[in-house]
Amino acid sequence: MGHNGESGGSDDMALLPAAGAALLTVFVLLPLSYLLLLAVNKPASPQRHGGASGHGRRQRLPPSPPGLPLLGHLHLLGSLPHRALQSLARAHGPVMLLLLGCVPTVVVSSAAGAEEVMRARDLAFASRPRSAMAERLMYGRDVAFAPYGDYWRQARRVCVVHLLSARRTRSFRRVREQEAAALVERVRAKAGAAVGLTELLAEYANTVVCRAAFGDESARGLFDGDDRARERIWEVLTGDFQKLMGTEPLGELLPWLGWVDAVRGLEGKITRTFQALDGLLEKVIDDHRRRPPNTDDGDHRDFVDVLLDVHKHDKECGIQLETNEIKAIILDMFGAGTDTTSAVMEWAMAELVTHPRAMRKLQDEIRAAVGSASTGGGGGVDEGRVAQLHYLKAVVKETLRLHAPVPLLVPREPAADAEILGYHVPARTRVVVNAWAIGRDPAAWEDAEEFVPERFSGSAAVDLKGQHMELVPFGAGRRGCPGVGFAEASIEVALASLLYHFDWEAAEGKGSRAGASSLDMSEMNGLSVHIKSGLPLVAKPWIP
Repeated sequence: MGHNGESGGSDDMALLPAAGAALLTVFVLLPLSYLLLLAVNKPASPQRHGGASGHGRRQRLPPSPPGLPLLGHLHLLGSLPHRALQSLARAHGPVMLLLLGCVPTVVVSSAAGAEEVMRARDLAFASRPRSAMAERLMYGRDVAFAPYGDYWRQARRVCVVHLLSARRTRSFRRVREQEAAALVERVRAKAGAAVGLTELLAEYANTVVCRAAFGDESARGLFDGDDRARERIWEVLTGDFQKLMGTEPLGELLPWLGWVDAVRGLEGKITRTFQALDGLLEKVIDDHRRRPPNTDDGDHRDFVDVLLDVHKHDKECGIQLETNEIKAIILDMFGAGTDTTSAVMEWAMAELVTHPRAMRKLQDEIRAAVGSASTGGGGGVDEGRVAQLHYLKAVVKETLRLHAPVPLLVPREPAADAEILGYHVPARTRVVVNAWAIGRDPAAWEDAEEFVPERFSGSAAVDLKGQHMELVPFGAGRRGCPGVGFAEASIEVALASLLYHFDWEAAEGKGSRAGASSLDMSEMNGLSVHIKSGLPLVAKPWIP
């Protein structure tokens, strides 16, 4: 289903006149096309997917809201699909069948429904629908979008065992601490004035993943050169790529309008972005192959080192990783570990600024734990101490409950007919779990719309790894995100550093409403959901 993000960028601005002409043509041709199709076929309807049971009875399909011919329910999604689908679920139930153009899609909006999809019937829903964007940008060999099968099982095992295990995550502690300290210094340079924290958090998240994936030497080599060259690399790696991965080509939903993608420049943007990414990754991998073998204990190797080692020992590891597979897995790390991480930190800071009591409680915990270990105002926060901060973990969980960074989890697709909460789900139907709606479901959470980190304190041991279906921002089951531990560590040390060294309040003007602790929390959709107006805050240095 994708996330209906905008492709963005200067290329799109130049193509606005062409896009407008294409849209006008669509509105002219739509009625004519509809009349033509009426003469040939009945309009598509969700009920046509029901079929009959072995005894001649129609299967019980999930309920559907009224739709339009050809478009189905596309017009109901709006600019923030997760919110629109939550509203539809309130009217039609936690399991709905929609037609998104020509694509039948079941939307699940309750913990009970998620339990069936991601645990009780996990194997039945373990595959993915075809993603044209993943095939074009990620060689059709990544892990996140791969169909269920031998390649996916083996590639995921490589990620879980060799890249994102608890030991490997700990091995990047130095990287996270150094980048958190660098983040503090960037804020300190602007102390007293409005700080655009959104951009600084994105830079932190991107740099941590870049150093973990490529290693310090390759990361430095990539960003040598003038400012424009560095900006272009970041733009391709974490800008264009992420925007495109959050975009669903119109031709995927309405094949007869596929030509609009070409007219609005999407095809050209995909081609240019792929070529730039491929060249960048080829350079990094060649650099690693030319180096002497790494003879350390394995804890200081980057992701490319590890994947090349798996490539050399494919029989032992059970998978043949060629260059394209290595590139695809590295892109998975960037797609899953950068924009989503920065979004969580952005929302956490926004919620804390608008809830000063919670911020003060968290700062007291952090400052008591860190104590004099970070004296002088410029030292870094020790990650070992951060791991013991229980209220910080509660704040992160509460942020993820209210602001799942990917509100609509990557779609699943049953290979054969299946069932969710007694409803028939035909084979090859997309199944989307609305993690955002589940996190705000009043049936599962008291004061569901309120920011209350205390709900996760004490004995409320709700975890983030798929054991509790009321909180599934990272998915669960076979398709759950294997990078939860890496993301948690990156988020916690950055937040602890910012809250230890500074007191925060909303900047006046853009992004703030009346009152120093109030922010405009409007959402902007994309690969991850961010704050539309950014996060303009004022940081006041705190001296222990």
